[in-house]
Amino acid sequence: MTHRFNQCGLLEGPAVAAAPVWSVDPRTGKQREQVAVEATAQEVDAAVRAAHAAREALADRAVRAAFLRSAAAGLEQARDPLVGTADAETALGQVRLAGELARTAYQLRAFADIVDEGAFLDVVIDHPDATATPPVPDLRRYKVPLGVVAVYSASNFPFAFSVAGGDTASALAAGCPVVVKAHPDHPALSERVAEVLRRAAAEHGVPEGVVGLVHGFQAGIELIKHPLVAAAGFTGSVRGGRALFDAAAARPVPIPFHGELGSLNPVLVTEAAAAERAEEIGGGLAGSMTLGVGQFCVKPGLVLVPSGGAGDQLVKSLADAVAGTDAGVLLDHRMRDNFIAGVAERAELPDVDAPVTPGEGGEHTVSAGFLTVPAAKLTEEGDHDLLLEECFGPVTVVARYADEQEAKAVLSRLPGNLTATVQLSSEEAAGQGRGPELLAELTPLAGRVLVNGWPTGVAVAPAQHHGGPYPATTSTSTSVGGTAIERWLRPVVYQNAPEALLPAELKDDNPLGLPRRFNGRLER
Repeated sequence: MTHRFNQCGLLEGPAVAAAPVWSVDPRTGKQREQVAVEATAQEVDAAVRAAHAAREALADRAVRAAFLRSAAAGLEQARDPLVGTADAETALGQVRLAGELARTAYQLRAFADIVDEGAFLDVVIDHPDATATPPVPDLRRYKVPLGVVAVYSASNFPFAFSVAGGDTASALAAGCPVVVKAHPDHPALSERVAEVLRRAAAEHGVPEGVVGLVHGFQAGIELIKHPLVAAAGFTGSVRGGRALFDAAAARPVPIPFHGELGSLNPVLVTEAAAAERAEEIGGGLAGSMTLGVGQFCVKPGLVLVPSGGAGDQLVKSLADAVAGTDAGVLLDHRMRDNFIAGVAERAELPDVDAPVTPGEGGEHTVSAGFLTVPAAKLTEEGDHDLLLEECFGPVTVVARYADEQEAKAVLSRLPGNLTATVQLSSEEAAGQGRGPELLAELTPLAGRVLVNGWPTGVAVAPAQHHGGPYPATTSTSTSVGGTAIERWLRPVVYQNAPEALLPAELKDDNPLGLPRRFNGRLER
């Protein structure tokens, strides 16, 4: 047996061979290639220290912006092989994945523009004012990067929420190096995207260690505990995210943990809306809940539909549309097994029906469907609470409510969500009836409230917010949109610092031309 000794000569125990990391085809369940081996604690430490050493190279905003633009160009230049690898590992389809790669490149460039503009630094300068009560000294405030950011990749968006995704792009834009914990569902793609980012870094004199990549469950735990990791971003399950969140808080020095954990994304259809456009709503719901084989984090998982004829017509339209949906492949066979078991457990509950039965579609596929239940079963705590939990895959729950109070009672029991949607009639949307009241009722539930739309699809835009009350996320921040950069910054104030000692961002003459608030006045 081989033994290992630490630097002090103490026996650490028998050496364990590193576990191989395989790329697996979800369409067949077969291994494609061995990509890497799971990282040891020592390798995680080396990756974090290399990232930490690269901080100074990101200090220049012009370098950061150029690096991000080169990364975007590199993804586009390698589009075909990257999309091919992604499809082989995720079965999401080349058209969908090509669009996701384009979105990811756009996001990188958008953050480069934010870096160039500089407003994210929140520069505020107040000159001394002896007449104020109490007197105000010379105060100059801006934001600085936190340090190394740990990024935990998601399975369902192998470009946009993975190695080069929003967490990485926003962290690099803030001036923070990253170490990414690769998702086991697309390890080969993770390696190849990391290579693109490292080549882009080298083009601008930035050490390749600015983007680290590690594989393995234990590596993810070692990463969150590393003393040089200053913050973390996560997209995944409630169980996994909460475990990492707790670990981040339990460190000797706790760190911010920005996690997206899970969401039911409720939809409320008013009686007037169902009467006005039942078929349109049913068809739209079918398209949203089955998009990407139901693997979007904003998939509508609970839909409140009125009882009565208009609601019946909506449910029939939904059934017709869902029944025509082809079986699809989930991201891995573990998810497939969980989906089949989760649907079966829900379908066995009393008073639950399946107009279109979801479940096993074939040896490697699943079929879409939906369940119905009287909303009264969800108004009080009981076995039916399972229907208020996210089920990952192409299924939704349609709760038929008898009146407005019953619908409101169900909404009052929901946890935090990424999105909440209301389908209104044309009159309600014009501000008549309960339209404004319903919008106010949904606002506490989610970070994004939609009217007469569907939540699947998260635009990359300055005004976007992708987050919500716990357990949707563990913080009030967004992981999509320009303000995602704020997660990786902290404010610092210099008081009575001589001009010669100040960073360029805080000098009176504003040599960098930054947007700022100067003696109470906003300057641009």
